Amino acid sequence: MPNLSENKIVVITRKTRLDDVITKFNTLDQAKFYVENLGVDFSDYLIEDQIYKRAISDVERELQKIGRLQLLERAYVPNFIFGKNDIVVVVGQDGLVANTFKYLDNQPIIAINPDPTRWEGVLLPFQTHDAGAVVKDLFKAKRNLKEITLAKIETNNGHVMHAVNDLFIGPRSHTSARYVIEMGDKKEQQSSSGIIISTGLGSTGWLKSILAGASGIMHQEQGEIKRPKNYQGFDWSANYLCYSVREPFPNKTTGTDLIFGSITKSSQMTVTSMMAQDGIIFSDGMESDFLEFNAGTKATVSVADKKSYLVV
Repeated sequence: MPNLSENKIVVITRKTRLDDVITKFNTLDQAKFYVENLGVDFSDYLIEDQIYKRAISDVERELQKIGRLQLLERAYVPNFIFGKNDIVVVVGQDGLVANTFKYLDNQPIIAINPDPTRWEGVLLPFQTHDAGAVVKDLFKAKRNLKEITLAKIETNNGHVMHAVNDLFIGPRSHTSARYVIEMGDKKEQQSSSGIIISTGLGSTGWLKSILAGASGIMHQEQGEIKRPKNYQGFDWSANYLCYSVREPFPNKTTGTDLIFGSITKSSQMTVTSMMAQDGIIFSDGMESDFLEFNAGTKATVSVADKKSYLVV
């Protein structure tokens, strides 16, 4: 059967928990011994691994009939050069989809939920049996795309990082961060446990938990805490970001005025580190992949020019 298109189809995969523990302990038996000694059901590792790899095999078999196919493991995504017309198919959890978005340049993602009984899949509208039909539809421009706004942070020493869900600026561990925050013509020195900057997509994640906690405290009455209103976040394509300062501490030199608000195309945020060490910036919960944010480093946070697109 001839290919429907010369465009390459790149299928993004990830290692399973079973793969990770075998890598750590060298053999399946040693991995099983370790997991079961922690009182965890090892059979769940085996079932998850079996279902996921069967899903990859099913998707691969279907897509090989359509076009040129390349499998790419998550670890290699940051250094992979995607072609302008590549079709990107992600088989995995929401986090894998979000992580892949950061390294694309307008290429849409077809996101496949490999195990709907296990993963809710907010970013996973399709199942394995949909893969072939959806790719064919995309080749023929018969599929709608959901636009997703990204956040961007750029430092004065030349580093750039994008975020699909959120950015964190603050201390490496449970200590106080010291910095100067600027929004427009307002400027304030702060001491806090860090700043969260959320996109619309991430607004029902980390940001939601912060707002729920703050709302619960503010509505406390006579020992009873009122239920906070059901915060639904804001639209994935909204052209603004929302920032919230965690645990801001007021004293003679630090303030708490610039602790919550919006970042738009016309109102960027600038944060300048006052920490001698252990200041970091990371995105989308990937704390191991961080930028240093120590004394003298200035970070500018803005709405990214590039967008992400999810096939729906």
